[in-house]
Amino acid sequence: MAVRRHVVCALSGGVDSAVAALLLKRAGYYVTGVLMKNWDHLEERGACAAEQDCEDAYRVCRTLDVPFHQVSYVKEYWNEVFSNLLKEYQSGRTPNPDVLCNKHIKFKHFFQYAVGTLGADAMATGHYARTSQEDEEAFRRRDVPLPRPLFRDRFEIRNPVRLYQGADRLKDQTFFLSQISQDALRRTLFPLAGLTKDFVKKMAAEAGFQHLLNKKESMGICFIGERNFEDFILEYLEPQPGNFVSVEDGKIMGTHKGWFTFTLGQRARIGGQRDAWFVVDKDVSSRDVFVAPGTNHPALYRDTLRTDRFHWIAEEPPAELVHRKMMDCQFRFQHQMPLIPCTVTLNQDGSVWVTMHRPIRALTLGQFAVLYKGEECLGSGKIVRLGPSLHTLQRGRDRLKTASESDGDRTTGPVG
Repeated sequence: MAVRRHVVCALSGGVDSAVAALLLKRAGYYVTGVLMKNWDHLEERGACAAEQDCEDAYRVCRTLDVPFHQVSYVKEYWNEVFSNLLKEYQSGRTPNPDVLCNKHIKFKHFFQYAVGTLGADAMATGHYARTSQEDEEAFRRRDVPLPRPLFRDRFEIRNPVRLYQGADRLKDQTFFLSQISQDALRRTLFPLAGLTKDFVKKMAAEAGFQHLLNKKESMGICFIGERNFEDFILEYLEPQPGNFVSVEDGKIMGTHKGWFTFTLGQRARIGGQRDAWFVVDKDVSSRDVFVAPGTNHPALYRDTLRTDRFHWIAEEPPAELVHRKMMDCQFRFQHQMPLIPCTVTLNQDGSVWVTMHRPIRALTLGQFAVLYKGEECLGSGKIVRLGPSLHTLQRGRDRLKTASESDGDRTTGPVG
C-alpha cells in the first residue's frame, strides 16, 4: 500500500493559498493547513485583517476537510525583519520586508516547523513560481543542511533545484523568493506554478471559496494597514527634521520630518511649491533630502550599482560568471518592473557590480537587485552602493569642458 505524502500548506486567508491547498488535496496528498501570525495587530492602530484572515483560512480547511493549525512568529518577525527594517530606514536606505519575510520566516522558521514539528514530507505555498524539479522529487530530498562557505562547492550539489518564473508573468512572485535557501526550495511545492490568476479564481469559485473572491489582494506591507507611511514610521522613529535641498543649485526648498519617511523617486510634497519635485538623494549626516524638479530629472537616473554578498539560489556563483568573470543577464529591483538587460561582475567578497544597458529611474539603496537568466531567477543581493547619476556625470563633463577651455585660453593667450 502506497504511503500518503504529508504536505503542510501555508495559508494566508487569500484565494491563492486556498487553491494551492485544494490542488494538493486533489492530488492525493495528506494536507495540513497552517496560518502564520507574524504581526501583533493589537499593538498598533492600523487596519490589519488578521482575525478575518484566520477565519477565512479555517473555512478553507473545513471545506477541504483537512487539519488547521496556527503558528505565531511575532517575536521572530520583530527581531529578524522589522528591527532590520527600522535600522535600514535610519541608515537612509529603503528595505523590502516581503523579501526578508520569505527568507527568515516562511522559508526558515515555518519550513522547520512544517518538516520538523509537524513531520511533513514537504511544504507548499500559494506563490506563482515554479522549480526545476517534479513534485515527487521534493519527497525524495534528504533533509541535510547544505555547506555554508563563502562559495558553495558546486560538486557538493550535483542536482541543485532552480527557481523559475510562474506561468502567469503578471503575477510571478520569484522576486519575493530570491533570497530563500536551497535547503527549503528542495522540499517546497508550488501548486500554482502553471496556472494563471484568472484560472485560480475560477477554481476557487467552483470549490465554494466565494468568501475569498471579493477580498482585496494583499498589496504592500500588512502591518502598515491603511495608514499613511509617514504616520506609521514616526510611531517607531523619532522625528529628525531637515531640509529639502535643490540638487541643481543647493537652494533650500522647504523642511521635512525625517529622511527615513522618503525613498528615492518619490514625490516630495513641499509647501508653497506649485511644480512637482522628486527625491533624488539623502544625506543622513546633514538630514538633507535632495530634490529635483520633474519626474524624469537626470538626477533620478543611474546605470550602475553594487550589492552586498549575493545570494545565488542554485549555483554559487554561476559557472559562466566564474569562468568569464562577467555575465550578461537581466535585472529588476521592483516586483513587476520590466526585466532590464545588464552585465554582472563578481567581486572577491561575493558581492557583485551590476551595470544596466540603459539608465534606470530611482535605483534605491536597501532594495534587492534580483537577477534573471531567461525564465530562471538566479538570486538577489541588497543594493549597498549606487553609481553616479546622469546629472552628476553631466556636471563632471561640464567642469572638465570648462577647465579644458580655460587651459586653452591660457595656452593661446598673448605673451606679456
